[in-house]
Amino acid sequence: MSEHATPLRRGWTTGTCATAAARAAADALFGREFPDPVTVTLPGGQTPAFALAVTERGEGSDGPWAAAGVVKDAGDDPDVTHGALVRARVWRGAPGSGVSFRAGPGVGTVTLPGLPLAVGEPAINPVPRSMIARAVGEAAAEAGQPADLVVEVGVENGERLARRTMNGRLGILGGLSILGTTGIVVPYSCAAWIASIQRGIDVARAAGLSHVAACTGDLSEKAVVARYGLSEQALIDMGDFAGGTLKYLRRHPIPRLTLCGGFAKFGKLARGLMDLHSKRNSVDFDWLAGRLAELGAGPDLIARARGANTAAQVLGMADAAGLPLADHVAELARRAAQDVLEDAPVAVEVLVTDRQGRIVGVAHSPNPR
Repeated sequence: MSEHATPLRRGWTTGTCATAAARAAADALFGREFPDPVTVTLPGGQTPAFALAVTERGEGSDGPWAAAGVVKDAGDDPDVTHGALVRARVWRGAPGSGVSFRAGPGVGTVTLPGLPLAVGEPAINPVPRSMIARAVGEAAAEAGQPADLVVEVGVENGERLARRTMNGRLGILGGLSILGTTGIVVPYSCAAWIASIQRGIDVARAAGLSHVAACTGDLSEKAVVARYGLSEQALIDMGDFAGGTLKYLRRHPIPRLTLCGGFAKFGKLARGLMDLHSKRNSVDFDWLAGRLAELGAGPDLIARARGANTAAQVLGMADAAGLPLADHVAELARRAAQDVLEDAPVAVEVLVTDRQGRIVGVAHSPNPR
């Protein structure tokens, strides 16, 4: 088997690691030994086991507590939390209170509406909460004790790691989110990115924003901020997922949408392609040559465009000939986006940038909704 055919190794979400740590801490709180390894049950029924990196017991103002930590293994996924120590500290709550959650060091707090958690809540998502509650509840039942427990989840260096995520833009301050829906990290999965796009749109809608910008990268985002001065909550890190962004906006519309991205990527969008990744959809030089022909290019320029090595090279040829190719591509991309949005009340603007992040092509909706 070639190295390219070797399956990528799956890993564990922060939610799974927090669940393992909480289960071990709960067992210790009820007077048992820390289970090492500790086994947890995932939403799909899998039962992985985790080695403990940290075990502690102590006494606080709320009485005895126990804590445990698990080092996250994200498999072959390029996750910012790979190798992070996920900790859980557990103590008894008030009688009849059930399981409640606290944000420990490195876990953020929700400050904006639109997320699946109320403002002021620790950023521990619903599925991890359910997993943790089930795990500590099982520990309580085995000890013959009520599951009235407080679970504090933390991530070592989480506040620093959170700067490399979208949390600040989503209004999650002070650290990371404890995430996961299946408990398993699938390497290079599109799902996490698209979920982040959807949560960004949810937050913008909850904030009552009427204008958002979905950008393919840092350069295009800087260009749109310089043009409009939009707030962080109005910026959607679309990446290559034009289709996922537009389909979600079709169901959850915002009045005005600016799409901003590079000439090569938006040349794909203009062709009706909704996945802009270079490995999945390449630049079509024959198509670009055809657009030059529509703008009145001569046979020599059309032939040179067909033989070009990069989209930027074709754009340079068009500029030298005084042909507005970037504007033309922007308009075709706008129409393709509007087609996906169907009748949703969203007016689309497309801004095309060059490799230096300068806006070189613009197209507006002719009939703003």
